[in-house]
This record gives sequence, structure tokens and C-alpha cells, in this order.
Amino acid sequence: MNLDLVLITGMSGSGKSVALHALEDAGYYCVDNLPPELLTPFIALQHEQEAKRVAIAMDVRSGVSLPIVPQQLEALRHDGVSLRSLFLDATTDALLRRYSETRRRHPLSRQEGRTDAPEQERALIQAIELERELLADLRDGADVIDTSLIRPAQLQSYIKALISAPQSALTLVFESFAFKRGVPLDADYVFDVRMLPNPHYVPTLRPLTGRDAPVVEWLREHDDVARMYDDIEQFLSRWLDALARDHRSYVTVAIGCTGGQHRSVFLVEQLARAFGARWGALKRHRELDAI
Repeated sequence: MNLDLVLITGMSGSGKSVALHALEDAGYYCVDNLPPELLTPFIALQHEQEAKRVAIAMDVRSGVSLPIVPQQLEALRHDGVSLRSLFLDATTDALLRRYSETRRRHPLSRQEGRTDAPEQERALIQAIELERELLADLRDGADVIDTSLIRPAQLQSYIKALISAPQSALTLVFESFAFKRGVPLDADYVFDVRMLPNPHYVPTLRPLTGRDAPVVEWLREHDDVARMYDDIEQFLSRWLDALARDHRSYVTVAIGCTGGQHRSVFLVEQLARAFGARWGALKRHRELDAI
């Protein structure tokens, strides 16, 4: 079956509509909130119509039928469908803020009215945590994107990068971030590089980033930076084959420093270049991309 299928799932308020719009712009035929019971016949219909690229959004509104989705996805892969599953996530605080700003009602909440009243906020938190439990199986095995601290334009860029990446046994996503803004929820592995020499304290390097040649040269002069790179490279090289055999499609490696500008950016750039020779490799710079 010559069909490229992207499944978008995730937390309510995490940006699924933005992701679906990005896929539509990329030429996908998009369907929002498709009931799981209709997934198999819908895909069969698309096959009859010789559709090439389809994107489907599913979320907690599908209710009691959600548990059947993982088995359906496995069956579709067995039938030869090229399937990518993306799960959008966000911290509870970020979701609370978004619901407060939009005054929208959570699909699992029975409370009406303002979400900034104490009793309304408690009810909303309970709805969010229940949704996390209901979506746990869909999150497993999907490529997770943490939208807590990124703008809609960043999310659209990330989505388009993922779907345009060459299909391989395993796609690595290297992501730089600032610890002062929190650890990304989408990270499978997190490496803390705050103990490394910091270009921030060199006046001529402070306004630059880890992608700029003067910063790259400065960091390469320090043995600790080279040792950190080697340790991360050896760890990943040792375990990536096993992860691929475990049918993992995506692995996100997050590297954090204090400000997400120099050390973490440098290491993400170097690692993505090295591993891109064998595996699919993507780069994200959470703080730099937000500028």
C-alpha cells in the first residue's frame, strides 16, 4: 500500500491544530478527530482513491475506543503503510495558562465558566492528568514534541522537518535547551553540560552562539568539551542498534546548558553531523529557534 500516513495525537491544547495546518501546507490530505473505528475503512478508501499523503488527528475526544488505536497502527504497518506517529505534549502549567488565556473548556472537564477560579483550576488539573493517563499508550512509540515553550511557527517548522526527513530505521533528534527554562518533555535522553567551560564569560563570544566559528574554535580548545562529546557519542553508538531493533522510530537526545546558546548548541551541531552519516538526524535549538 503506497501511502504516507501521519498520525497526530497529544494533549488538548498542545497544538494539534497547528501541526495539522503545517501538514496541510505540506500537501497532506488532513482529517481532524477521526473516530478510531473509522481508521481502517478510511485508509482502505484512500488506497482505492490512490491517495499518497494523509494526516489524521486523534485525541481524547475519541473516548472509549482509544485503546484500539495501537493495534490498528501495527496492522497498518504490517500492510505496508508508511506511518509516522507524532504526539504533542506540554507541561500542566503551560496547558493551564493556555486554557486560562483562551477561556476554552477542556474536553474532559464538566466545569463551566472561568478557569482561573481556584475550584475551576483544580478541576482543570484533574482533567489534564486524566487525559495523560488515557493517552499514555499512544504516547509510547510516537515521536514526542514538547510544545510548552515553543511558538506556533517553531512547531510548524519542527513538523515539516520531521516529515521531510528521509525514512530510516531510526531517526535521531538532537535538541539543545536551557536548564533555566526547564527540561524538554520530549527527551528520551538528557545530558547536562553545564560543567563545561562557558563562552558566556568571554565578552567577545557572549553575543554569539554555538554555531558561530569563534565559539566552535574556543570550545574545541578545551579537553573537557572533547571528553563530553566522546562520552555521549560512545553511549549512543553502543545503544542505537538495540533501539532500532526494538522498533523505535525516533529517539530525542536533549543536551542542556545554562542558557541554551553556546555549549549545548555546539554539541548538538557536532553530534547531528556525526550521526547523520548513518542514521536520520535532525537538529532543534529550543532557545535559538524562539528568537
